[in-house]
Amino acid sequence: MRRLFIAAKIEAGPDLIRTVSTFKAVLGGENIKWTDLSNSHLTLAFLGDTEEERIRPLSIMLKEKCNGSGNFSFLLKGAGVFKSLRDPRVIWIGIDLPDKLLKLNQSISAGLKESGFVVDDRPFRPHLTIGRIKYLRSTDNLKNLIEKYRDAEIQKVEVNEIILYESILLPGGPVYNPLITSGL
Repeated sequence: MRRLFIAAKIEAGPDLIRTVSTFKAVLGGENIKWTDLSNSHLTLAFLGDTEEERIRPLSIMLKEKCNGSGNFSFLLKGAGVFKSLRDPRVIWIGIDLPDKLLKLNQSISAGLKESGFVVDDRPFRPHLTIGRIKYLRSTDNLKNLIEKYRDAEIQKVEVNEIILYESILLPGGPVYNPLITSGL
């Protein structure tokens, strides 16, 4: 079994690095597990534990659904948290959702369903996770940062391929190993 997900790679530019560094500096005394920016990606589908024999058909489906859809870009914009500001669990940078990204996500989801994968039916909420909160003594600094970056345009991201990754969980953090790359 391999733990798999489908994603677009996000290369962290100076503005994204500066934004995340600001969050880290302001929240430095809190118990937060920060995401390694070299692992930055936009998840299109999380597959979880997947049998080895399903990888080849998955790669064929991915190429069929992605090829010809065309390169596109999106904007990393805004910041927020998952769960709530009263009980935050994940700090994220938002993604301005272009039509091409939404259509690609829908096409991949349909292909996964046709291939017998269980697909999450929740609405697609694209985001870049920058930190996972273990415990906060106070949410005041976090609230101030979220307000400061609520509508900030942070970085433009160019997408010209979609990648099937294997996620290998290690004590020092996950390692994302690209298995298959599909051009757009």
